[in-house]
Amino acid sequence: MAPLRFSANVSWLFPELPGLPARLRAAGSSGFEAAEVAWPYVEPPEVLARAAQEAGLQLVLINTPPGDREKGEMGLGAVPGRQAAFREGLEQAVLYAKALGCSRIHLMAGRVPRGADRAAVRGEMETVFLENLRHAAGVLARENLVGLLEPINTRVTDPQYFLDSPQQAAAILQKVGRPNLQLQMDIFHWQIMDGNLTGNIREFLPIVGHVQVAQVPGRGDPGSPGELNFSYLFQLLEDEGYKGFVGCEYQPQGDTVEGLSWLRSYWDRQGRSQAGQ
Repeated sequence: MAPLRFSANVSWLFPELPGLPARLRAAGSSGFEAAEVAWPYVEPPEVLARAAQEAGLQLVLINTPPGDREKGEMGLGAVPGRQAAFREGLEQAVLYAKALGCSRIHLMAGRVPRGADRAAVRGEMETVFLENLRHAAGVLARENLVGLLEPINTRVTDPQYFLDSPQQAAAILQKVGRPNLQLQMDIFHWQIMDGNLTGNIREFLPIVGHVQVAQVPGRGDPGSPGELNFSYLFQLLEDEGYKGFVGCEYQPQGDTVEGLSWLRSYWDRQGRSQAGQ
């Protein structure tokens, strides 16, 4: 059983630092060998690529652009009438992924339109999503990239998000039927929506291309108090043979580096030498 590989989500970690290049450098100095970023588009790709290279980091995940945040958009993949904007955003994401050497792009589904009834628009939104995903799969395949679908919980985090359970995402992936589209498992969201983590991890891990972690309910680090036993969950992922990255997408409580004691303990147990130690 190989030890898990962790990536620093620099959109969440090191918030005390002002920009993505500085956060990437901090991640490298803290012992990470990989990083992910939600939306890298505030910086030129060559700037981020240079910062990651200097920090000794592999970039492993970015998101497609969210759309118009001022209008409440949070991804466009399933949003009726926004197909052209989704495809434009996909092209931008591919450009960044290639420049950053990043092999995975989270294809954000987006929210149920304001004022719409979720049940009433579900069929139309799924049809739009399937159409966009088939297009995306073709675009990504030409560049040897993987697209990911992430369910986001609608109980707490984003009540209007369209894709909110692993079952829904897996059914959509099956309908699309493209091998370079996979599931993104954020354990925080899965616990809030469905629980049954052991069963769901075992069932869906064969189609999972990326994992993210945070404690429930406060979205703190895996070492903080909460519902989840991460020692058990990490061992389960190892036992099930997970080979991808585990993204640290949580809200640090205080100094980010001090809050990484849980990860240093994991590395110590695995006999991993830490950069800068």
